[in-house]
Amino acid sequence: MRKLFLLLALAAIVAGCSSEPEKKGGEATPKPEAKKLSYETGRVAFQKTFISARGWAADAQPYRLESQYTKDAPVNTGKCGVWKAVFASVSHRASKPFTWSGVSEDDAPAPGVSGAAEDDFNPSNQNTQPFDLAFLKQDSDKAFQVAQAHGGEKIMKADPKQPVIYMLDWWPKENKLKWHVIYGSDLDTAKLRVAVDATTGEFLKVEK
Repeated sequence: MRKLFLLLALAAIVAGCSSEPEKKGGEATPKPEAKKLSYETGRVAFQKTFISARGWAADAQPYRLESQYTKDAPVNTGKCGVWKAVFASVSHRASKPFTWSGVSEDDAPAPGVSGAAEDDFNPSNQNTQPFDLAFLKQDSDKAFQVAQAHGGEKIMKADPKQPVIYMLDWWPKENKLKWHVIYGSDLDTAKLRVAVDATTGEFLKVEK
């Protein structure tokens, strides 16, 4: 009987060991971390890229800011998970884009701020005129609200997941900094484009 008791006890110990979770290096296998998502308005994201741009060139000035649509973006907040700002430097005679990403997605750059290759910059080109940051007083969330009141609300009501992207640039002839609120994942497929004054927040016009 004593031998039978010992055999049963040993079998119970072996069964208990085999039911434990698989371990690696003496520790339980860690669970994969949840994706960290961060969405920002254009002005907030721009400030993150501005630091890196000034590290590249002390006289760096922005001439364009644009967002990139990502599949899980909150389309009705004026915020995006990816923003790209393009800066120009007269001393370098070059332009350089810097991208901020707050998401870990297949359709987005790695999280953080990253720079891309330099390109030529011509100070006389009217399409790439740098702007003074003092003109940027209204953020992308305000621009979205204005665009909603001028055709966007109807589009979003029909499709609450309608992609929305943003572009900010300087118009020398009008002496204005403009937000372009674009209802679509790119310019070519946009259902509506609304221009908003980035200084006053006033509606300017429907571009499409």
